[in-house]
Amino acid sequence: MAEQVESTSPEAMPRMIDFMSSVLERVAKSNDLSRGFEPTQRLSLFHSLTTPTITIHSYLQRIFKYADCSPSCFVVAYVYLDRFTQTQPLLPIDSFNVHRLLIASVLVSAKFMDDIYYNNAYYARVGGISTAEMNLLEVDFLFGLGFQLNVTPATFYTYCSYLQREMLLQSPLHVAESPLNLARRLKLHCSFNEDESAHQKQLAV
Repeated sequence: MAEQVESTSPEAMPRMIDFMSSVLERVAKSNDLSRGFEPTQRLSLFHSLTTPTITIHSYLQRIFKYADCSPSCFVVAYVYLDRFTQTQPLLPIDSFNVHRLLIASVLVSAKFMDDIYYNNAYYARVGGISTAEMNLLEVDFLFGLGFQLNVTPATFYTYCSYLQREMLLQSPLHVAESPLNLARRLKLHCSFNEDESAHQKQLAV
């Protein structure tokens, strides 16, 4: 059983992207400080030896511009990132892995949510990695999630509410709509068999 909700306006999503990147930047910086060192070897497929030169904000904007997936894919990708941090506590999001986690999460979200989506080779070009690496990241991300891809409308609304609060905290004069309206304006294809209590919002800092 699934539910469809009207898609958001083109001008609304870039603002959502801005605040998603802001949250992820804070999380990455916080975990960088917690680690207190730079890795001398790759800790996972998602890690690079050095931090990418492109910012999280610019990288997410690039994905939004070229991936051409439905707007709700980015909220669902954010849900997936939260689940990943819960199921993989030894791999917290930091400046060394956030970019690869982002491109993998959006790819998986687009394949699960959208009827039409670009292939892995295209996402690899968008993400600045090889097709072979994109394929490996997708598989590793799916196993990291335990293939738990379903997102209930209640969960979707919860994450929209969190991102909406971030918008209100950072730009109170420019955000007037309610989280429910925000969720309703996003195209949503979701299943109804997920336990909402499992989500502890570990991405929040």
